[in-house]
Amino acid sequence: MKAKLGDVIAEAHEPFEYVYFPKSAILTLSTVLERGSAIETGNIGNEGLFGFAGIYSKITYCHCHVLLEGTIFRIPVEVLREEFERSETLRRVLMNYLSMRLAQMQQTLACNTVHTVYERLCRWLLIMPDCAESEHLPFTHETLSHALGVDRKSVTLAAQGLQMAGLISYSRGKIQIQDRPGLESSVCECYGVINELRQQFFALYSKQAPRRLTSPICT
Repeated sequence: MKAKLGDVIAEAHEPFEYVYFPKSAILTLSTVLERGSAIETGNIGNEGLFGFAGIYSKITYCHCHVLLEGTIFRIPVEVLREEFERSETLRRVLMNYLSMRLAQMQQTLACNTVHTVYERLCRWLLIMPDCAESEHLPFTHETLSHALGVDRKSVTLAAQGLQMAGLISYSRGKIQIQDRPGLESSVCECYGVINELRQQFFALYSKQAPRRLTSPICT
């Protein structure tokens, strides 16, 4: 299926119906608080899936929508549940995926707690292209503010710093990475940790690594 920007994949507290496998799209997960504000808690790109929890739970506890439009495959959650019970290989793959995902989330939590907005923005911008295999990022400052959990002014200042350093260009809600090596030299150690976790996961099931293994399942 072709997913468009902003398409809602699942609302919080709704029943699971499908499991989604992004190919060129990126999905974002958010926790919705009582007052209506939402905090991004993760992203899922071309090596991940959304709906794994449907194997055990009847409802989802997060909001999921399309952050970057593209192609998504889906199967009924009952199909995955049946195959999960039947196939030891599938169970092993999905549990390894879940282990990697939890480790990445822990690293991201630490990053969001102790590192600067500038460093966190570098991490986020390095992760995004690999999730969709594109250096063109159609993200507004509002999107970045939501992703990093900070106000738009902080995001604007950080983005301006990256643009002045020649690492990115930004125009009309579109970000273009101009100097990836420079961006990698400006990021905190969390990017390397998250990247290594992803590489280890791929190495378990592929003799030859993907074309570029430089990001996680989008944290």
